[in-house]
Formats: sequence, C-alpha cells, structure tokens
Amino acid sequence: MEADSVSLFTAIGLSEQKAQETLKNEALSAVLRDAVLQAQAVLGPSIDKVVGTLIYNDVKRLGFLIGYIVSKKISTDLQLNAALEYVKSHPLDPIDTADFERECGVGVTVTPEQIEEAVESVLQKYKEQLLAERYRFNMGLLMGEARNRLKWADGKTIKNEVDMQVLHLLGPKTEADLEKKPKLYRICCHHLNNPSLSAGEVTLETASLMEQLRGEALKFHKPGENYKTEGYVVTPKTMDLLKKHLEITGGQVRTRFPPEPNGILHIGHAKAINFNFGFAKANGGICFLRYDDTNPEKEEEKYFTAIRDMVEWLGYKPYAVTHASDNFGQLYEWAGMKKGKFAEGEATLRMKMVMEDGKMDPVAYRIKYTPHHRTGDKWCIYPTYDYTHCLCDSIEHITHSLCTKEFQARRSSYFWLCNALDVYCPVQWEYGRLNLHYTVVSKRKIIKLVETGAVRDWDDPRLFTLTALRRRGFPPEAINTFCARVGVTVAQTTMEPHLLEACVREFLNDTAPRVMAVLEPLKITITNFPGDQAFDVKVPNFPADESKGFHTVLFSSTVYIEQTDFREVMEKGYKRLTPAQPVGLRHTGYVISLQNIIKDGNGKVVELEVTCTKADMAEKPKAFIHWVSNPLLCEVRLYERLFLHKTPEDPSEVPGGFLSDLNPNSMAIIPDALVDQSVKNCKALDKFQFERMGYFSVDPDTTEDKIVFNRTVTLKEDPGKV
Repeated sequence: MEADSVSLFTAIGLSEQKAQETLKNEALSAVLRDAVLQAQAVLGPSIDKVVGTLIYNDVKRLGFLIGYIVSKKISTDLQLNAALEYVKSHPLDPIDTADFERECGVGVTVTPEQIEEAVESVLQKYKEQLLAERYRFNMGLLMGEARNRLKWADGKTIKNEVDMQVLHLLGPKTEADLEKKPKLYRICCHHLNNPSLSAGEVTLETASLMEQLRGEALKFHKPGENYKTEGYVVTPKTMDLLKKHLEITGGQVRTRFPPEPNGILHIGHAKAINFNFGFAKANGGICFLRYDDTNPEKEEEKYFTAIRDMVEWLGYKPYAVTHASDNFGQLYEWAGMKKGKFAEGEATLRMKMVMEDGKMDPVAYRIKYTPHHRTGDKWCIYPTYDYTHCLCDSIEHITHSLCTKEFQARRSSYFWLCNALDVYCPVQWEYGRLNLHYTVVSKRKIIKLVETGAVRDWDDPRLFTLTALRRRGFPPEAINTFCARVGVTVAQTTMEPHLLEACVREFLNDTAPRVMAVLEPLKITITNFPGDQAFDVKVPNFPADESKGFHTVLFSSTVYIEQTDFREVMEKGYKRLTPAQPVGLRHTGYVISLQNIIKDGNGKVVELEVTCTKADMAEKPKAFIHWVSNPLLCEVRLYERLFLHKTPEDPSEVPGGFLSDLNPNSMAIIPDALVDQSVKNCKALDKFQFERMGYFSVDPDTTEDKIVFNRTVTLKEDPGKV
C-alpha cells in the first residue's frame, strides 16, 4: 500500500523523499491520494508537473486546516473564514504559523464579561440618539461596532447582549414605536454636481453600469491579488510574477475590449464595451481597444475603422489601440512552422491539456498562406484565439479579463498556457451575453440578409448593429443607459426591444426639438385668413421648458394637415375635424371649421375649404392638430420589426429558417411627406420630434434637394409590441 502511494505521488512530480515525508501525515496523504486518483481519471495516468504541483499545494493546505479544526484550535465560522482567507492570501509555502494563528484568533477566548462591557460602552456612545429615536434607531450600528471591538466573539451572543441592554435602557416597545416609518423617496441628483457636464448636456436618471454591477464587482480581486479569485491557479512563480506586474502597473486596474475585425459591432457588444470601459473608469483604471486580428482571411480595413468609430461614438476613449498582431513576434517560437515547411492543414501546434468541456489539446498555431492586413506576407502561421487571448492579456498586464459566458470553457487553457510559459497570468471572469428578441446578430446571418436584399447593408436601420442603431437615430447615451439597466449577470440575458426603445424615448424627450411634419398631406384653404399676408408664429422647441427657445413657422391661407385628421363621416370618439366639428391648429391661436369639401374625379377628398376663428372667441375644440404651411418636401422611412417571431433562429419556432420569418412590412417609404421650414439647415443624424407622431433622425441619404428622415421610435410604446 505504501509503495503504491509513493508511486502515485511521484507520478505528479514529487521526489521520492517528498513522497515519503507526505505519507507520514496520514490526513494529508489520504486526501492527496483521492485527489490524484480523481485527476488521473480525467487526464490519464500521466499528469504534467504543473498540474501535479497545484494538486499537491491545494491538498497540503487543506490538510493544514483540517489539523487545526480537529484539534479545535479553529472552532467557529469566524475563525474558519479568517483561516480560508489567510490561506488564499498566502498561496506560497511555508505558512507563517504564528502569523496565521494571530490572524485567525487561535487561542483567543472572549468572556461574557468582555461582551457585556463592550456593548455597554457602545450604547453609552449612542445613548442620546437611542433615547431620542428609541426603536427607530438603526440597531445594526450597535451590533457592527460591538463586533469590531470583539472580532472573535460569537455574533449571536453579542446580539442577545445588545437586545437585553437596549430593552433595559428604553423599556418595552410602545404603540408609537410599532408605527411604520414613513417611506422616503430618494431624489436622483447625482448628476447636478457633475463637473464633466457642460451647460445644455443631458443626463438620464439612471444608475451607471458599475452601480448596477456592485454585487458582482465586490467579488473582483484587487490588482495583484489574482490568487484570491476562485479557481485561479497558483504556481511557485506566481507571487514573483504578480510582484513584477504591480511594479509595472502601479496597482492600476486594466481591462480590454478585444473584438475580431471581421464584422460590425452589435447591441451585445455595447454591453461588453460599457462593462470593460466602465469597470476600468469606475476604478480609476484604463481600458485597451485590442483588435484580435489573427484570422487574415476574414479581416478588412473597414471593420477596424467601424469598430473604433462605434467605441468612440458610445463615449469611450481607449487608453491605447493595440492589435494581437503587434505581438506575433513574441507569440511564436516555432521557426520550423514559420519557414513554410508544411502545407496548409498539414501541421498544427497544440497545447497538451484538457479543457472544461472535455476538448483535448486545443490548437495553438495553424498554417495559413494568407497575407495579413497589417503584417503582409511576413507570416504563414497564425495563432488561434485560445493561444493569443491569454498571452496578449499577459503582455498588456490586464488585471481583469472580462469575457462572455461562452469563453468559460476556455478558462483552463487560459491559466494553463500562462503558467506553462511562466508569464504573468491575469484573471478571466465570464458574464452573460446580452441578446434581443426579433433580431439576429450573427455575422454570417447578417451577411445573408444583405446578400439576399432583405436589408440594404450592415447599417440598415432595421438591424441591431451599432451602425444601424446610430443611423436610425438611437442616441449613444440611451444605449449606454439600456446596458446599465440590464446590468451584468452571469446568466445570459434576452431582452425585448421595447425596453431599449423606452430608453431612447426618455433621452430624446429632453434633447429632440419639436417640429411639425405631415406624412399624408391634405390641403386646407382658409377662406377668411386674417390679413393679406402670411405671418410667423412662434413654436417652442420644448413645450415643457420654454427656456430652451423657440423657432418660427410661416402661417398662411394654405396649410396641410394629416388625412387622418379629417373624417367626412363622424365616428364615435373621433375628436378632430368633421363637417360638424371644428378643430384647433396648434400654436396659431385659431380654430378652423369646415365650409366645403373638394373631391377629384374618383371621389377622393383632395382639398378642404375652411374658415378660422380666434380660439379665445370660439368654443374650445375637442382637439388641436399639427399642420404645415410653405413646407419642405421630404422622404420619411418608417420601420417595424424585421422578423415576425421572437427568436427567428429557433427551428422549433421558425422551422423554415430565419429568412422565412422576414416581416414584409418592416419598412414603409413615404416619398412626398411635408415638414416645416425650421429643419432646412439640418445635418445627417440630427434628431427631431415630429409633433404627435414620433422621433425622427436625418438619414445620411439626405441631399441638398431632399431631406430623408428615419423614424427612430414612436411617441408611445405600441402595446402590441410588448
């Protein structure tokens, strides 16, 4: 039995002498034996030295703690938690036993008298407040301070003592004590003193992404304390490498956003951008924009440019823009492959290890005789993601490598490779992707949509790529707010588009000036127009806040209203213009009444003749409608969901595939809409609220002759979309 154990222990890299010493500790050797057998069941009989060292160190420390527990030197949860934290914070041997015992309260006994005395002292400190507030006082404050004074005392005993002394001081609770405390509503005003906001800038009442993240972020390690992260692999060189890492970074938080430059960023990337840049900013750190350009066959210059454009559009500035290809020289040590001795696919370099999903020996390098966008034909071998990702993180001294959940299966290869090469090993942490219903974000599927003509390009406003959302008129601030409200969780999140649209409305309500536009015009002639000439009327840019200014529009005897604002036959509940019902014209101070209906040869109403009366001299109308006079001709594009079903990629929901689920009414083009002259000098991506209709953005297709508007969102959420 002993010979078998020695053989087992030497198989993980222990010397025979070390194996014999280990056998003398029965508790340690029993736990180690079980751990090695478990590892061999997964990895086979051969375990490399790095893995063996890790197994031995972890088991050895477990045996160390067990010794204190069975001897009752560690006897409370408080002591055990302190012991676990100490072992985690001191990953290398030997453990300083005296320091360990001091930090874990070994041998410390807290008497009832000490507890009574400490609680009495705390109550004396807060006596006046206690007498004034009685049982409304925050008793947790007393508990917390008493525990700070008696670190190793039993919490339940402290609470009992606090309760007893409070009862002695205040007496039993009265009816007044039992009344519910009135609820106080917190007013969000954190932005009022924000020096980074200039006059006129708008902030939304919302928590930042990092405020949403607090629960998870509190679990994150401090720079240089990587070893405190669950699952982090510690080797004999770890502490020295971390020390050098801190010397280089100065303890600074470092993150990175590492997109592949083979497509356009989408709404899910917005969450990743906010998380990586936001976490760094919240902790006074820096964030790199690093292009993972290791697949030359699919990379194009336009993607590099578009990615950086979108990062900056969302309001983030990278500390540095780097490329995986910057490190090709450091990443390769296999000159035989570099010199082109093999054909494509004939040879690869693999990492000798097993990943979480059971995948054996992931590929590190493969041969590709394809010129690279940046390095030309210098290389014929290219590293894979599994190989590049962790080493580029190491080279840039990233402290928190934040990845989406699908990369969790690669965490073992991440740690293994850094440790196998004895380089600084960052911490990888995975979070759930952000997905939306009624869309696809896969590059392959979007390319298919473009190729089949279902959409115009990657920036078609019906898509949820960031370029498409920008073109549609979604403000970056609204997208960031949406990401913050979704928050960061480990679970994958799939949201309804209307939640994003609500953030857009909230922002545009405060930033998009009001104008009047008519999509389906009906001509109105005012037969008794006041005066011989047209005149200007003042229209507030923001009716709820006239301090934001006004613009003027011309009011003449000829105006245009929406066709739907007139009914020849009165309908129940209809409040606008009919032969028997007048209607008000917004901002003019006039009410119009129908006199005559003019129709074409097909019986279609083409013009109305009306008379006008000053509003203060007429009975108040049931409604006021928008109108235009002397307008500009414009094109308006109205968008609906691109797909009919929530998950167009789900074969159980859409058996015919996502292309069979296209909404035939996802876009309507109105070529001859009318808009008032106040928008005459607008620029691409300027945003307006068309009164009573929705929010619209100027499309880049706009020319000197004709403005093109995209409807961003309607004024109110369509209940049918929920």
